[in-house]
Amino acid sequence: MGYRVAVVGATGNVGREVLNILAERKFPADEVIALASSRSIGREISYGDKILKAKNLDDFDFKGVDFAIMSAGGTISKEWAQRIAASGCIVIDNSSYWRYNSDVPLVVPEVNGNVLDRWLADPKRLNIIANPNCSTAQLVVALKPLHDFAKIKRVVVSTYQSVSGAGKEGVDELWNQTKGIFVNDSPGQGNKFPKQIAFNVIPQIDVFMEDGYTKEEWKVLAETKKILDPKIKVTCTAVRVPVFVGHSEAVNIEFENPISADEARDILREAPGISVIDKREAGGYATPVESVGEYDTFVSRIREDNTVENGLAIWVVSDNLRKGAALNTIQIAEELIARGLQPRKAAAA
Repeated sequence: MGYRVAVVGATGNVGREVLNILAERKFPADEVIALASSRSIGREISYGDKILKAKNLDDFDFKGVDFAIMSAGGTISKEWAQRIAASGCIVIDNSSYWRYNSDVPLVVPEVNGNVLDRWLADPKRLNIIANPNCSTAQLVVALKPLHDFAKIKRVVVSTYQSVSGAGKEGVDELWNQTKGIFVNDSPGQGNKFPKQIAFNVIPQIDVFMEDGYTKEEWKVLAETKKILDPKIKVTCTAVRVPVFVGHSEAVNIEFENPISADEARDILREAPGISVIDKREAGGYATPVESVGEYDTFVSRIREDNTVENGLAIWVVSDNLRKGAALNTIQIAEELIARGLQPRKAAAA
């Protein structure tokens, strides 16, 4: 018996990627249901070699559904996640709404998948699992094996985040501004970003907080601590760049114990979910273009930082629509299945 999977927000960028990856990975689903808002009812969406028609979330019955993968934003998650979870369906939420709730695990399977054992064994669990921010997911995948070896004290990360992280509107705005400059010498008026994004970089993602950090930067700080280790000191500058897909990060790490660049390179090569591309020559590193459509997080430019004791600098790149969002949610479901979760219809039989 296979599982029943509902994809909430199936018509959006991440929802479509969820459907693509479910098909690619041959997820053991007997049925996949595409759910969206009332304005998208009947819209056709690809799922492998099948075409699904979007159903209305408002009147859908989740009875008998095993997984609800939610990629419709925090407002929808706030309204619907608990209601869906109360039906017995496991919610894997891709918004930020549940990430900081102490009763909800925040999971990157390669990093802290073991927390799901305790969660599954808890009869009072909330039935909601949170997916981390896209920039956090790739960061902790790279940090985890290094932390296990030499224990990280402090991380300084600068992100270079693509416009797809802001949804379809972000992609459209970059495209329209770029086209406008080429055709009319004018980028046109932007609505999604606070400044022109075409041929520019913007050192602001999300709103500013009282301490001067943006909310996106705060997410990286808070989520890295929750997923990896609350004792690690983290600081971040998050920057939006004119790239369609693929987030990049320049990461400076200070360790408690000695670690060389060669040791780090060997450790990362053996780590799950990571591809090391690190040749000290022109083009011997990963860029966002190569990450598109890939499952792995790419690590390059591994080198020692001699300005601090036990310091390293690395470059981290990943497809933000995949590992940063859709792929990680599906990996969470796969981890639950690997840990013995049975389809509800099988359990009831």
